[in-house]
Amino acid sequence: VPMVAPGNVQVHVVNSTLAKVHWDPVPLKTVRGHLQGYKVYYWKVQSLSRRSRRHVEKKILTFRGNKTFGMLPGLEPYSSYKLNVRVVNGKGEGPASPDKVFKTPEGVPSSPSFLKITNPTLDSLTLEWGSPTHPNGVLISYTLKFQPINNTHELGPLVEIRIPANESSLILKNLNYSTRYKFYFNAQTSVGSGSQITEEAVTIMDE
Repeated sequence: VPMVAPGNVQVHVVNSTLAKVHWDPVPLKTVRGHLQGYKVYYWKVQSLSRRSRRHVEKKILTFRGNKTFGMLPGLEPYSSYKLNVRVVNGKGEGPASPDKVFKTPEGVPSSPSFLKITNPTLDSLTLEWGSPTHPNGVLISYTLKFQPINNTHELGPLVEIRIPANESSLILKNLNYSTRYKFYFNAQTSVGSGSQITEEAVTIMDE
């Protein structure tokens, strides 16, 4: 098997889900056989928004021939990763380069995990929601938009409310009675807004 590990491993983080890795080629005489390529082993150490450590699954990408760089796609935003590089010949892999640590920046969050509308009265509705399963960063706020829908399914004026990230419920007051409303709800990090969850609910007729 090859005798030495690739040197001078460098990681350039392109965006929250993509990184580029560079390395110096090993001297050909240390390959001790036919140079087939290089393998990059990489794995997520932890999410920076959740301190949970779960079973670490190592991923491997193979770059054929004498390439000295490669792209690592499909990374998770706002996470800490480690990687190392090995040279490969027909017999197997050489030793791993020292582990290199890199961090991906924040991304936009996934949609809130749920949106539930309860306690309808004549002029109010109560909203409850769950935070996104993948915050992909530090949540800074939620945005709620809602509008009435009339009997011919036409949409009325849209109202928009910003809600602090630490809230998980809201009572909407001063609504029209016996009216159907459509709600659009999403979360934000400093990077931008995540995908929205939609729901409909009706205020009750006169009590």
